[in-house]
Amino acid sequence: MNYWLFKSEPDAFSIDDLKAMKARRDHWDGIRNYQARNLMRDEMKKGDLGFFYHSSCKVPGIVGVVEIVREAYPDHTAWDPQSQYYDPKSSPDNPRWVMVDVKFRQKFANVLSLEKLRTVSRLGDMVLLRKGSRLSIQPVSAGQWKTILKLAT
Repeated sequence: MNYWLFKSEPDAFSIDDLKAMKARRDHWDGIRNYQARNLMRDEMKKGDLGFFYHSSCKVPGIVGVVEIVREAYPDHTAWDPQSQYYDPKSSPDNPRWVMVDVKFRQKFANVLSLEKLRTVSRLGDMVLLRKGSRLSIQPVSAGQWKTILKLAT
């Protein structure tokens, strides 16, 4: 099993939005970074788990857990000229971008703030905590996963 971290601005899509969706699942679209796309396309598998991270907000941090319930498939928002994620170089015949489906698993009682995560020495090499790291989808090691779950309880 692989573990991931999914960043989303809560004003755009929050863990509560996901929880409110039909069947508590939705597609994770709009990824327009090749490194993040490659992680979704090449490494994410059905059954993998991910942390849901609220970014660009008053208290950025990990707020819960999601499960990958559908592996990568073409991101149709790239073909819609009305979408903020439109990419004229992508087409149904030659899709450039992918998305996965995620399902709500758990919301933490409290936000595990970025500030708090920075104080945990066992998380020192976590992608999220690296200077200049801005990827919206990131791998999380099994050790980091266990450490963060312990912090959340």
